[in-house]
Amino acid sequence: MSGFWAYLVRRIIASIITLLGVALVLVILIQFLPGDPARVIAGMQASQAEVDQIRHSMGLDQPVIVQYLTFLGHLVQGNMGFSARMGTPVLAEIGNRLPFTLELAILGTLVGVIAGILLGVMSATHKNKLADTIGSMIGVMGISMPVYWLGILLIVLFSVNLKLLPTGGAQTLSSLILPVVTLGVFSMAIVSRMTRSTMLDTLGQDFVRTVRAKGVVEWLVVYKHALRNSFVPILTVIGLQFGTLLGGAVLTETVFSWPGIGQLLVTSIQARDFPMVQGIVFVFAAMFIVVNIITDLLYGVVDPRVRIYD
Repeated sequence: MSGFWAYLVRRIIASIITLLGVALVLVILIQFLPGDPARVIAGMQASQAEVDQIRHSMGLDQPVIVQYLTFLGHLVQGNMGFSARMGTPVLAEIGNRLPFTLELAILGTLVGVIAGILLGVMSATHKNKLADTIGSMIGVMGISMPVYWLGILLIVLFSVNLKLLPTGGAQTLSSLILPVVTLGVFSMAIVSRMTRSTMLDTLGQDFVRTVRAKGVVEWLVVYKHALRNSFVPILTVIGLQFGTLLGGAVLTETVFSWPGIGQLLVTSIQARDFPMVQGIVFVFAAMFIVVNIITDLLYGVVDPRVRIYD
């Protein structure tokens, strides 16, 4: 087996072990959370006998290890149970909401990466000048500003006062603008700081001076030679940010009433819909692991000198 495939198999095995651990933590944590899913399903007017019957049918009266093995067995069959609140299959409900979350995360990451790299390059190529100061200020503001607060400010400005964009929902294409900008600003700030730092190191290296001595125009020196050699750590940050947005757009989706799985998670927690919470958190963990594996594999594509699977 070649080094690449051996590395991929090792990562897949490690990912499966990680997901088994995530599933165990989810089953254990459910035992300590307030609220009773059986009571939620039965309703507040149900008798204790009816609640006990539902608890037994869901396996909630079984030992933790039995619940864990049952959960894994259902996962293998593609079954995450039924929502206690809606009565629909958890996996189907997540599947309906996931495209909205993916759309928001991809566009938010794209905006953040493009703006962050341009801002970081500008700061690095104008070190200790006015452009660097402005770029640093924007970066620090983007990192320091809470996502939900920025979202509310954008709603007040563009929706309430200027009446240019909808306050929330996903009915029109314009509904995407405010949540994408909100997520993009946070990603932009982190990417710009990493880009500035790595570009400053690269621009001071001998090969950059050699390229400049050959008379290559400055924009090619910066974007073709320096940025390419600085991109591996930037790619790491982009991968982490994308994984975070897939599972961390909870506040943004809630502020803008975006029908993704982040908003579904909040409403499920409020309704004590534990099967749905378990399913969403497990899907979040799986997506984050997949994004990290893809990011690691991209290292070799961006910089052929990186051989992570040797």
